[in-house]
Amino acid sequence: MTLYDDIAYLKGVGPSRAKILASEAGIHTFADMLDYLPFRYVDRSRLSSVASLREDENFVVLKGLVSNMQTVATGKFRERLTVDFYDNTGTLQLVWFAGTKWVRERLNPNVEYLVMGHPTLYNGQWQISHPEIEPYSYVDEGSRHPLMPVYSTTEKMKQHGLGTKAMARLTETLVDNLPPIPENLPPEIINHFRLMGRHEAMVAIHYPDSRQQLDAARTRLKFEELFFLQLDYQYAHQQRTLRSQGRVFTHVGDNFNTFYKQLPFPLTGAQKRVVKEIREDMRSGRQMNRLVQGDVGSGKTLVALMCMLLAVDNGSQACLMAPTEILATQHFYTFQRMLEGVGVRVELLTGSLRPAAKKKIKQQLAEGEINLLIGTHALIEDNVQFRDLGLVVIDEQHRFGVEQRSKLWNKSSIPPHILVMTATPIPRTLAMTLYGDLDCSIIDELPPGRHPVRTFHRYERNRPLVFSFLKKEIDAGRQVYIVYPLIEESEKMDLKNLQDGLEMVQSYFPRPQYQTSMVHGRLTAEEKAFEMDRFKQGKTHIMVATTVIEVGVDVPNATVMVIENAERFGLSQLHQLRGRVGRGGDQAYCILMTKDNLGFVSQERIRTMCSTTDGFQIAEADLRLRGPGDIQGLQQSGALDLRLASIVDDEPLVKATRDTVHDLLTSDPSLSRFPLLQEHIANSKNKMLWGKIS
Repeated sequence: MTLYDDIAYLKGVGPSRAKILASEAGIHTFADMLDYLPFRYVDRSRLSSVASLREDENFVVLKGLVSNMQTVATGKFRERLTVDFYDNTGTLQLVWFAGTKWVRERLNPNVEYLVMGHPTLYNGQWQISHPEIEPYSYVDEGSRHPLMPVYSTTEKMKQHGLGTKAMARLTETLVDNLPPIPENLPPEIINHFRLMGRHEAMVAIHYPDSRQQLDAARTRLKFEELFFLQLDYQYAHQQRTLRSQGRVFTHVGDNFNTFYKQLPFPLTGAQKRVVKEIREDMRSGRQMNRLVQGDVGSGKTLVALMCMLLAVDNGSQACLMAPTEILATQHFYTFQRMLEGVGVRVELLTGSLRPAAKKKIKQQLAEGEINLLIGTHALIEDNVQFRDLGLVVIDEQHRFGVEQRSKLWNKSSIPPHILVMTATPIPRTLAMTLYGDLDCSIIDELPPGRHPVRTFHRYERNRPLVFSFLKKEIDAGRQVYIVYPLIEESEKMDLKNLQDGLEMVQSYFPRPQYQTSMVHGRLTAEEKAFEMDRFKQGKTHIMVATTVIEVGVDVPNATVMVIENAERFGLSQLHQLRGRVGRGGDQAYCILMTKDNLGFVSQERIRTMCSTTDGFQIAEADLRLRGPGDIQGLQQSGALDLRLASIVDDEPLVKATRDTVHDLLTSDPSLSRFPLLQEHIANSKNKMLWGKIS
């Protein structure tokens, strides 16, 4: 027997069940079966009773009998199944809204059951909706194991006799006959952290003898996951640092010095620190790959411009790629204004430019007449050629795919330095885990004079008071945003919602006293620019918009952001939208409008937004509420394919593995003393491209 034998050869499986295991659970071999981990354990020594239930209990295990099955039609093709479950202390109700026929056929009044789930009080009676339910014999038969594993199963698996009980029996057969599982961590690390051996951990994760043994097994396997994730990233970073040739920008010339001297305000300490870190990279002789995180309004754009001027002072060109035309245009006008008197030529290249204008810019770019180019995806077109591209700045980096970014990286014979920026702060634990191969800088100070935005939550019933407040702000000479959610399922619905919203706003704010602009994704670039310019020039008082204004809109006179249906937005997006106000000297406000009944996650989002303006605290909360897979498209990239470890709950392990890998690679860059780790690197299927193209 080997771990790579076909699962069909495991006693109790066979060809028919093997097909189901493969299609439903991805189990093809004994090793796959071993990796199919329990999501919960039943502790027979900790059974609850109906009489002891409390509202603050998230999960309980009860033993008892069932009776009084009733099916009630709830619609033309829907029904609800209710079952009384009782022990010697009381009765509760089990409820199913789906799969009722399957449940009904398998429940027997004369069988003692184990019921697992989340108890709730409904009209004074305890209920468990869609509980896990197994005959008590499931745990009674495995008397030598005090903690019984519970495995995820699908309806199709259950129909073929592969429910939780059957999966537990198959896994028990496997672990009872396992060949020795080879170790994959060096003995020094196992001994230093007092980790359980790999073979023992893989057995104990399925059938632990105690809670202590289960905890030790989980710690070992979590450590292993995080360690090899760190090894992949940090080794890639080390190799790039050792091998990648970079341009050497040592000269600080007239452009940089002139610009710096004419700044009307001092840089913050954080901006100075980050500029210094980037300067060190650019003169090191290695290609820079640096991620700059900074909260909304922290001054990342100014830092980027100063670094672009360093490239120009060293005879190279620089470009900045932004995700939207609104943001690219905003950067262009900002750069033009700030570079007056410096003598550096900056141009804008977007998809909406007329062909003749595009052709002229491309020709002058290739001839080196343009120093700085700002643009959108148009920059990555094959016919956009630089004479000497030395620095690429990518704004809101998560909005561009790796392939798109690589096209800019390949527009120079010597790879340009890469600086990527994001206004969506990345939680510390996520940064430690994911960006082991990128250098990170954080701008964690706001420029002087900026007031934190005051955030309030209001329900629909409060709308008259909210609009009264808006009138007061507008009458005081200020401007207002009102943002509606983008419902991706129906663009027509989005537009209708926005138009309905516009009509409602105009009924409260009648013309000609109040003027309103509207911006949404269906407008052409020219139409968007026209409406934005009207608002920016103060010709309109209210901007009704969808999330196209999420990034890049800078109107210092706008002091109020109203976000309609705020419960439909994620925390990071709410924070981005809020950052559109408070960019002048006046106190700014963000008002989150929601429906009356909010779910738990929505309540937590709104509470977090009202309690802090710290982007990193918000990012940490977003990570807790949504999980790492949803943040910045990481699930799609496969970057966080973790079975056991949680970068939220296991921060000490994240730090321990990160520091351990760093120390190993510092003392032994080739890992010559660690053949097991060399073997992992050689066999690694990690194809992440972050190290070269950010």
